[in-house]
Amino acid sequence: MTAENKNNGTAVHYFADVTKNPFFKKDDKNFINIVSSEQLNSLQGVSMLDIYLSKDSIIEPHYHPNGSELTYCISGSATISMMNIQTKEFQHYRITPGQVVNIPQGWWHYQLANEENTHLQGIFNVGMPEVVFGSDLLTQTPPDVIPYAYGIDRNLWESVISNVKPMTVIGPSPMN
Repeated sequence: MTAENKNNGTAVHYFADVTKNPFFKKDDKNFINIVSSEQLNSLQGVSMLDIYLSKDSIIEPHYHPNGSELTYCISGSATISMMNIQTKEFQHYRITPGQVVNIPQGWWHYQLANEENTHLQGIFNVGMPEVVFGSDLLTQTPPDVIPYAYGIDRNLWESVISNVKPMTVIGPSPMN
């Protein structure tokens, strides 16, 4: 549904079907849909991920450089873990239906489903959330940098990350 914006003649969208906007799909039980300013240009500073996870599935460690996330549990149970960027300490919150965790902008975090059919919503204070995934950091860093920085044998490092794929998003991978 659209309405004509009288200010600039642009069609403004007030309705979207989040089920028709996939962000990532691992399988039929583990997927994420999105509604952002790209689907609803009437959104001003808000977006949402609709997240479905099976037991023991994890949304890989990541951070959002441009916004904060409010993770709300609709069904099931999840543990939300996040690192305070000032103290470098992790905080872990087990949430059940009706409970929320606020993840500040830039905090490293991940979500682990504790039950089958866990349904979460990630609500952001930006029209389109940016995300930096841990798998991307590992796979996109030149292969000699990590071994050099931390004194690790390069062959060992390459062996360790050989099965890490960019944008894993929902893990573990089938080989685990």
